[in-house]
Amino acid sequence: MDATWIVSANASRAMIFSQASSSEPLEEINDMVNTAVRLRTSELERDKVGPTAATKSMHNVGGATPNKSYEPHQTAEEHQTELFARNIASFLLQGYQEGRYKRLALIASPQFLGELRKLLDPKLASVVSLELNKDYTHFSAAQLREQIEAHQAKG
Repeated sequence: MDATWIVSANASRAMIFSQASSSEPLEEINDMVNTAVRLRTSELERDKVGPTAATKSMHNVGGATPNKSYEPHQTAEEHQTELFARNIASFLLQGYQEGRYKRLALIASPQFLGELRKLLDPKLASVVSLELNKDYTHFSAAQLREQIEAHQAKG
């Protein structure tokens, strides 16, 4: 199929549309929601294992106490956002491998666009025809199409 897939996403929602030609309306093919990003950190991090939680801890044995101000590489929210971006990237790769589209447009909030771009398969980098760092997830398909056309008219 010679279609273009258009992804409109942010860290909590991704809508994927298909457009057969530039004169055709957008057809929604998937609406993905990341409910975990809306949870409180305390709901995401149920168990806090500290350096003294294990039976072989150095606590109360006179040894040096491990640093208790450990900061993880990612916050729980960042981790959930990365997992969501991985799911989207996987869905896009599968659709491309099945021949469901030839071109890809990525329209996402600035931070999420960076995350998604980082996780896209290298095969998809060559088919990305448009990137917009805007959050249009609250727009209807018709409004999204208008924004894309307005952007293309500028460039």
